[in-house]
Amino acid sequence: MITIKTKKPPATGVPLRLFVATSALVLAGAGLLAANEVTEWNHIMLEATLKATPTVPATPAPVSTRSTAIVQAAVFDAVDGIDTQYMPIFVRHLGPRHASKRAAAVQAAYAILIRLYPTQSDILDEQRSASLNEIDRAWGADSKESIEKGIKWGQTVADEIWAWRSKDGFADVPPPFTGGIAPGQWRPTPPSNAPGLAPQLAHVTPWVIQSPVQFRPSAPPALDSFEYATDFNETKLMGSGSSATRTQDQTEFALFWQAGNPPDFWDPVAISLAEKHQFSLLRTARLLAQVNLAMSDAMIGCWDAKYTYSFWRPITAIRMADADNNPDTIADPNWTPLIPTPPFPEYPSAHSCASGAAVAVLSHYFGEDIPITITNDALPGQTRNYWSFSAALDEIVDARVFGGIHFRNSCKVGQELGGNVAAYVVKHSLQRIDGRHWRERE
Repeated sequence: MITIKTKKPPATGVPLRLFVATSALVLAGAGLLAANEVTEWNHIMLEATLKATPTVPATPAPVSTRSTAIVQAAVFDAVDGIDTQYMPIFVRHLGPRHASKRAAAVQAAYAILIRLYPTQSDILDEQRSASLNEIDRAWGADSKESIEKGIKWGQTVADEIWAWRSKDGFADVPPPFTGGIAPGQWRPTPPSNAPGLAPQLAHVTPWVIQSPVQFRPSAPPALDSFEYATDFNETKLMGSGSSATRTQDQTEFALFWQAGNPPDFWDPVAISLAEKHQFSLLRTARLLAQVNLAMSDAMIGCWDAKYTYSFWRPITAIRMADADNNPDTIADPNWTPLIPTPPFPEYPSAHSCASGAAVAVLSHYFGEDIPITITNDALPGQTRNYWSFSAALDEIVDARVFGGIHFRNSCKVGQELGGNVAAYVVKHSLQRIDGRHWRERE
């Protein structure tokens, strides 16, 4: 049984089960009617991130948000460069007249993905051919000349986006980060005992925000504080792998939100809502670009905070509580979380940063109090249903605490950071232009 969190009952008085089922059918139906090359290649992109290695999710969350932002930036600039309505992300000159926007979107996505996941070239080649053949055969098909122009333009945009982001600092890998040994300091955690993941992300050039430190939060609660003890004891009780207090549903949603990265959850929601509201190809590309740029910049800001404060994970804090100088915490040297602890500092929560950003962008477009259905390609057939975006965010906070990998304050702070980043991204990127052709056409 799925427990659905809601701030208020539906105004219509429709029974919850029927209301959710109807909403899901509406969104599913919209997807069948309105799928296009932008949404199709978003799905291919998400599949590629899952296939990257034998593990699921294949691409770690901070890396996945960077990758999806690169793809969606290329797709947007390719489509907008032909159907010019908005300020570009990076490519300021225009595409050729009468070029196929659909072919440009396909080629831009493909050209980025083939660089990100070269081992998947065979399947990506097949998917590209299938997409381009469909454009050529479809009712009202673009001309062959238009398709060729679109392919060439999409490749040009992808090349420029790739060259730009290849110099963003992500490739500048520092020595392994192993934290410290003082109380409160992060150090490698079991089961992997790996050094901190991707510390260079803290210094990557953001997409839209001015710098990684722009929305840096204040430090986490002091170890001897009441707030720290409260969060400590909640995670210790509810996040233990053997917790008798956590319900079956709480266990299920903790595992659900862990089995995937933020784009895996929020891009499908964006697509469903865009289709329901009959967004054009360009508007859909713009929505997906802003969602993914916001998640990527939120993750950069999150990583800045994580490696600035280098706060210890619950598994370390609980096993070493005798050293925290707090009389309200008790050590358990054998404590183990429900979810294996990710190999990077605790504060703030990365999932909360990225999800907070995605939800803020989606709320800007569609409003906050709308029913949504969340799917997870890493767990086929499993869904979660919510009356509002805030209800989903509330559950993500619980999921990270009940999974035993975060303290509650870290999740709340992460959501606030993500929301602040998203507000800046929405205000300062991809704005509508006034119709004057200030950009040069190819």
